[in-house]
Amino acid sequence: MRLEVIRVIDDEGRVTHPEREPKISGDDLRKLFRTILTVRLLDERMLRLQRQGRLGFYLSSLGEEATHIGAAHALRPGDWLYPAYREVGAALYRGYPLRTFMCQLFGNALDPVKGRQMPVHHSIRSLNFVSISSPVATQIPHAVGTAWAAKLQKKDDVAVAFFGEGGTSTPIFHTSLTFAGVFKAPAILICRNNGWAISVPRSVQTAAPTFAQKAVAYGLPGVLVDGNDILAMIHVTAEAAARGRRGEGATLIEARTYRRGAHSSSDDPSVYRDPAEPKEWERHDPLERFRKYLLAKNEVTADLEAQLRREILEEITDALQYAERQDPKPPLHSMFEDVYSDVPWHLREQQAELDAEIAKHGNKSGH
Repeated sequence: MRLEVIRVIDDEGRVTHPEREPKISGDDLRKLFRTILTVRLLDERMLRLQRQGRLGFYLSSLGEEATHIGAAHALRPGDWLYPAYREVGAALYRGYPLRTFMCQLFGNALDPVKGRQMPVHHSIRSLNFVSISSPVATQIPHAVGTAWAAKLQKKDDVAVAFFGEGGTSTPIFHTSLTFAGVFKAPAILICRNNGWAISVPRSVQTAAPTFAQKAVAYGLPGVLVDGNDILAMIHVTAEAAARGRRGEGATLIEARTYRRGAHSSSDDPSVYRDPAEPKEWERHDPLERFRKYLLAKNEVTADLEAQLRREILEEITDALQYAERQDPKPPLHSMFEDVYSDVPWHLREQQAELDAEIAKHGNKSGH
C-alpha cells in the first residue's frame, strides 16, 4: 500500500501544492510563526535551567513544533485536545499564559495542578487541553470517548489525540481505533512519528511501511503528512475535522517528523543513536521552512523576527521570575481537593488527623 506524503511547501518554503495551501490571514500567519518561535526559545531556556539544577525535569519539542501548532490552528477553540507531552505549543497557541506554564514547571503554589504532575504535564481546563499523562497512549481512548460523547450530544465538536509511534504498539491503540471505526466517533488521531520511542527505533516498532496504513484495518482513512510542514498539518487536520463534523467518523494521521533532541532531560541519546542522524533533519526544520515561506510572502521580515525574539525572551524571563517569587509548595490541604465535588467522610477524617498532627508537632513541611 503506497500513501502519498502530503506537503504544501518544500524545505525552501516554496509552495509545491497550491491547491492545498490554506487561506490564512497575515495576522494568523505571524501568530503561528511567533508560537513556533516561542516554543523553540522556551525549550532552549528551560533545558539550560534544568542543567543548572533550577528545574527538575523537562521535555523539548525541537523539530516537532509544526505537528501540534498546525493542528491547533485548524481546530475550533471548543474542540478537545488530548496531548502527549510535546504539544504545549498547541496550548500556547490557544492562549496558555507563560506565567502559568512556568508555575506548572516549578510545581509551586500557583501551579494549576498543585504539584501533582511532573513538569511539562499541563492541564488547562479553560482551553479544553486535557491533562497530560506519561503512560503511553492513555490519551487515545479518552479522546475517542470525548468524541463519541459529542456525537451522542449532537454537537459538532471533534477531539484530537496526539501520540508517538510507540503508542501504536499498545493494546489501547487498537481497541480505541476499533471503537472509533465502529461508532464513527469524530476523533482525529495524530501519530507523531518522530523516529524514536525513547530508545526504540521506528524500525523495531512495526514492519509496516507506514503507520497511517494501519487505519485500513479499522475502517478509517489513513493520512500520511509531512509533519515538519505546518501548512500541510493545517490542511490535513482541517480536512479530518470537517469529516468528523459531517458525521463521517475518525481519521488517523501519521505526521512524519523527527525528534532532534533527547527524549527528555533524563535521556542520553548518544548511547543508542548515531549523532549524525539528527543533523540530517536540520534541513527539514519546521521553523526555518515556515520562515522562508513568510519571507517570500512579505508577512515576516528579519527586523520583525528580531523584535519577536526580544519580546519572547523578555516574556520568558518575566514568567520565570514570577514563578520563582511564589511559594515553592502548594497548600498542604490541596492534597484533599479536586477529587470529589463534595469531600467524602474518609478524606475529611484524614484531613482532621493531619491537622491534629500539625497542631501537636508543628508544620515542618513549609506549607
